[in-house]
Amino acid sequence: MAAFITLLRKDLIMEWRQKHALFGVLVYVGATVFVIYMMNGQPDARVWNALFWTSQLFVSVNSMAKSFLQEHPHRFRYYYTVATPVTFLLAKLAYSTLLMMVMTIISLLLYAVMLGWPPVQGGLFVLIALTGSLSLSVVFTFLSAIAARAQQNSSLMAILGFPLVTPVLMILSKLATASLQPVYVTGWWGLAGILLALDVLIIFLGMVLFPFLWQE
Repeated sequence: MAAFITLLRKDLIMEWRQKHALFGVLVYVGATVFVIYMMNGQPDARVWNALFWTSQLFVSVNSMAKSFLQEHPHRFRYYYTVATPVTFLLAKLAYSTLLMMVMTIISLLLYAVMLGWPPVQGGLFVLIALTGSLSLSVVFTFLSAIAARAQQNSSLMAILGFPLVTPVLMILSKLATASLQPVYVTGWWGLAGILLALDVLIIFLGMVLFPFLWQE
């Protein structure tokens, strides 16, 4: 636990020192929402939902790609002496999840101000959005770990990420649609269970495979 907290604190301090990267993502989010507003105004609920999750996809790619890729390859040798591979991976997952949740809250505020707020059940949509930030951070942190150990090849994230993130986005979009309706939508809990099971599966695969990648 001490190593986990230390690694998480290290990533948060590095993020704060490199504020240009954080602000760059914030500018990207703001510019995306503003361009959508200038081109289309305030869209209807279903289009609003699709635009939100599309922008969340690109925000997660830009935010999570540097999770492992910002680490120098030789620095992993030092980390190997102070923490286990599983602890290191879980610390990265926690850091990525916190960062993505902050980005999601900011995105929701910008969308509400510029593009309106069509969700009838606002609290449910916020809960789904935060759950989606967890799912996206899990997927892209896992892919970032693979890309970092494959000669820093960030293009692997795009190649491997498409088949993994597509079902996640489809499930999130279906879940969010339930919050746009004033009546109860059946099948909601089943989709939520599938999404959480997928997150657990990816985390489990990461805990199994990352120690082998670490030793390469």
